[in-house]
Amino acid sequence: MNRVLLRIMAAALLLVVSGLIGWRVLAPAELSASARTPNPPTPSTELLGVTSRLNVAPLIVDGTVRVYAAKHQVRADGPVTARAVYTARWSFRRWPEQLSAVVASGTTVVTRWSDGKLVAIDARTGKEIWRADGPDAPGYAGHRTGAAAVWNPPGLRTATGTVLVTEGQTLSGYAVSTGQSVWTATVPAGCVEGFTTSGNAYLCATGVYDTTSGAALTGWPAGPYSPVGCGTSGCEAFRDGAGQGWLVTTAEPRRAPALDDPLATIVAGVVITATHAGALLPSSPASPAVTPGPGSSTVVPSPSASAPVSASAPVEPPPSAGASSSSSTPAAGTAPSSPAPAGPLPSAPAGTSPSSYFEAVVGRSVDGAALWTTPGPLRVLGGDSETVLLLTPGNRLKGVDARTGREKYSYRLLFVPDKEDTLKWKPGLFHVTDGFLAIERLNRDAPDDPESPIYYLTLDTVLLVALPD
Repeated sequence: MNRVLLRIMAAALLLVVSGLIGWRVLAPAELSASARTPNPPTPSTELLGVTSRLNVAPLIVDGTVRVYAAKHQVRADGPVTARAVYTARWSFRRWPEQLSAVVASGTTVVTRWSDGKLVAIDARTGKEIWRADGPDAPGYAGHRTGAAAVWNPPGLRTATGTVLVTEGQTLSGYAVSTGQSVWTATVPAGCVEGFTTSGNAYLCATGVYDTTSGAALTGWPAGPYSPVGCGTSGCEAFRDGAGQGWLVTTAEPRRAPALDDPLATIVAGVVITATHAGALLPSSPASPAVTPGPGSSTVVPSPSASAPVSASAPVEPPPSAGASSSSSTPAAGTAPSSPAPAGPLPSAPAGTSPSSYFEAVVGRSVDGAALWTTPGPLRVLGGDSETVLLLTPGNRLKGVDARTGREKYSYRLLFVPDKEDTLKWKPGLFHVTDGFLAIERLNRDAPDDPESPIYYLTLDTVLLVALPD
């Protein structure tokens, strides 16, 4: 009898202990760890090339730290050029809430969570700056790398001094410095995933709103709108519902006919377009073009252009047959993939999608005058300051001056000491910011499913590339 009682008491005690452990593990909790060392220094501007191979997608903040997203956590490491992911400088974890989106404004990192909480963190120290209540948010959708949460943050945008939050038919503005709710507007359906402009407007499928007050703006062309040359915040251009291009660097939109081209983006005020076979700018019969040698450039007169056309050096030979390009949706702050032009691309390698690589890249004024052309096959990734970033099918990155077409640099996206076969990948999501390019590497035959075990090229799938001034 005593043995039975002892067993019953032992079982009860075990249940109590298990319950306490379960409560400790599963109960709602927050865990915050601040930085214990000074902020890393700004990296040298002389850096050039692939500096890091990472297993998660970084958001570069203040040019000094890398911020990462996980399902229940946001964390940061540094220095920016560290070859791998380092031990966290700071971290902030919430359980069981999921991290929905992360944005940065200056040195302030704003996180949005599935329960609607907005938590702002100092990127230099990891200390909480403010906390605010917002509408419920979608759960974590960053997959293995967290790229979608930090490069294309759902329902979270930034404007001058303001963080915008969207959910359903509610659009709200919060002060970046304090987290105070400064305005709330009711908007039509379909206004959740819009973008902000450098002229302080928020554009969505069903309207345009002032980011300083939430007031609806009138006199704009009809939507739905698509951002040009940007991701989700601070865009300098857009195309309206009729496909017409507009500049929005000021409060009022200004027509830019060259942006009507569905392949066009904009870098440093220059419209960058792609052309397919037979659309290269012709040379003057009186002044035949000179084939430039490696590393050189030449000016080719054109009767159809009001400005000289600069033809850069020939690109590397395309890779072997079977290469393919990415069909992934581009990340925040990157140039979106464009619809394919009609007809084949003879210069593209077999198996390469014409929606990504084109016969040539052309720089034009906003009125459409041709300035320069660079032969392909090339894909436009976007721009860094005054440089157009171009990618070859062999994964060589080329930096071209946006105003002249002069090639500034060219190198393979290869992390030393990786072997040559690690160049055989297709680009996934990518992000250009603060003098860096971060890009996911996908298997060439990867299915269209980020959860697939063969979707990414390797475990450390993200390359971080330092771009020169």
